[in-house]
Amino acid sequence: MRRALIVLAVLAGQLLFGYGPFTGPARADDASGRVALIGVPALHWNDFTPSDTPHLWRLAAESALGSLSVRTVGNVTCPYDGWLTVSAGTRSASGYRCGRPPAPEPQGEGAVIPGYHYLADVAGQRYAGTLGQTLKDAGQCSLAIGPGAALALADRQGAVPHYRDSPARVTTADLERCRMIAMDADNLVAPYLSGDQLPTEPDALAPAERRQALRQADAQAGALLSMLPAGTTVLLAGVSDHGSVPHLRVTALRQPGVAGHLLGAASTRREDISILPDLTATVLTELGVPVPSTVVGVPMQVGGPGATVDRLRRADAGAQTMRSAKGQYFTALAVVQVLFYVGVFLLLRRRRHWRWLRMAAVAVAALPVTSFLVNLLPWSDHLGLFGGMLAWWAALTVLALAGPWRRRPLGPLAVVAGVTALTLAADLLTGTTLQLNSFMGYSAEQGARYFGLGNIPFALFATGTLLSTTVIAHRWPGRAGVAAIVVLGAIAMALGGSGLGSDFGGVIAFVPGIAVTALILSGKRVSLVKLGAFCVAGGVIVMGFAWYNYLQPPAQQTHLGRFVGQILTGEAFDVIWRKLQAMLGTLLSPNLMPIVIVAVAFLVYAILRPEQASAGVVPAAFGHSPALRAGLIGTLVSGVVGMLVNDSGAAVLSMALALAVPLLLAAGISALALDRPSVPGVGEQLAGVTQ
Repeated sequence: MRRALIVLAVLAGQLLFGYGPFTGPARADDASGRVALIGVPALHWNDFTPSDTPHLWRLAAESALGSLSVRTVGNVTCPYDGWLTVSAGTRSASGYRCGRPPAPEPQGEGAVIPGYHYLADVAGQRYAGTLGQTLKDAGQCSLAIGPGAALALADRQGAVPHYRDSPARVTTADLERCRMIAMDADNLVAPYLSGDQLPTEPDALAPAERRQALRQADAQAGALLSMLPAGTTVLLAGVSDHGSVPHLRVTALRQPGVAGHLLGAASTRREDISILPDLTATVLTELGVPVPSTVVGVPMQVGGPGATVDRLRRADAGAQTMRSAKGQYFTALAVVQVLFYVGVFLLLRRRRHWRWLRMAAVAVAALPVTSFLVNLLPWSDHLGLFGGMLAWWAALTVLALAGPWRRRPLGPLAVVAGVTALTLAADLLTGTTLQLNSFMGYSAEQGARYFGLGNIPFALFATGTLLSTTVIAHRWPGRAGVAAIVVLGAIAMALGGSGLGSDFGGVIAFVPGIAVTALILSGKRVSLVKLGAFCVAGGVIVMGFAWYNYLQPPAQQTHLGRFVGQILTGEAFDVIWRKLQAMLGTLLSPNLMPIVIVAVAFLVYAILRPEQASAGVVPAAFGHSPALRAGLIGTLVSGVVGMLVNDSGAAVLSMALALAVPLLLAAGISALALDRPSVPGVGEQLAGVTQ
């Protein structure tokens, strides 16, 4: 009983505040300690071997280990943007296809970054120099070794107080003078740079050439490690990519008592993943210097034991396996959807093979959730990934069609929609391990999201919830059914919008979907004015979640709370504009838009010309269950609003339709098989909803 209460308390903390059970921040107990940040651009865990990287291998054995997501603004991160992000404490970019940082110009003991004002005046990087300026204002001496380190430690004017171009020029006196030391070990990434820019291919070097460059970077890092004063806290980070494909990079923290533990951060809510701005916050925290409010990163946190190089290699390998097949997966999904609707249109007109069509409809609807369920199984390659998905697909289809509920028109719908909604609800309650590295979720190396409810999962979660609750409303019509929709829908909405889901646009879209479904079942008319009011209500609710999250300490804030801060600082417009551009870009997606077009076209035609398009299947489904009609309309409302307010755009509506319409057809075919009378006036009924 006591253990259960502890688990409930942890879940409550995650729901309200959005944090996970870490052991605590990595923080120096001695305020006089030193911090050394060693950045090795392009370094990932596959590079580590005792023979090729003896110094880094020894450092890893003494450190807490994790994966570093280095995404800044673009899809891949060059060394310039990586170090600039460490300087600013927020994702930053120099504004063009870039490569290495500029070489500093010596000035006495220090140096000056040439053309530094370009970053603020032209590239719009107003926070460049945050780390260096904060250290300067706090009276902290800092030493930069190499161009990237100089960029990271430069102040607002681009000046570095102490600079050396290589560790060979560093003396013991230099290291003892300054508490903050940063080094750019760029030997590994240098051979990749062509014309001082990252190459456009995934790996421009042969394995032997990379090993040679790696040995040089290891020697460079080893030279500094051998000179550091005893007790120095060491941070190792692979601060950039090396080609056209993003990877998870290396991060390690050497402190007493942390060897073998995982290293993560509350910014990702993962005990083994952190982001580049976390380096900024960690350095300042270790030195006892207050972290500026503009820094979006948080101090890294030491997690539980079990960190090994092999484990972190597998993390990147899993992400790369998913990434390499993601485009083909969505292409195949679009082809399956298009072929399904063409087949349904042709066979229903001929009134043939209805039983097989029903099975196919259920199978098509069962496909999306398998991309999450597969993460309940161990997989490490494409065979394991697709084999696991196929197994879950078969199991869910058989479950929906083989149980006693198969005799009821809404039985298979209830199973598939219910399993979809419950899978995602359980994932939110247990740390979203199923959405990470899934085709319809997100991947850490892409850097778009690390926890919570993604946009496509929102579409499936909202659709599964609305359809499942309409089955309850069908079984218990009247006030009980309406109450079930409102209560269960509100719970699902709270899961998505709270610290567990951290979904901004989803709440805005979910509220009108729930409200429209409940109003139709209550016999009320839905006008455009009411629909607009429901969208506004969703916005008010999600801003309430965001404001509450904003009031929490920075380490416990999600992007909802940070968005409130961006509103207060005037940066919100830039965020909204980027999301709008991303949403409009999805309207041209060759994988997503075909699903939207064929599903909507079939649905509209089936409603307006039921006997010609679908042999009356859609009217039969609505005639059997008016609650299903209400749920479908609510789903369409949530899907359309979700498409407009989320940066994933068409992906939201396409996945809502991919789940809802096949289940609607399966219910209609079953209803006709039971000789249920169809409703000839469904087109007029639907048209009257908005009168």
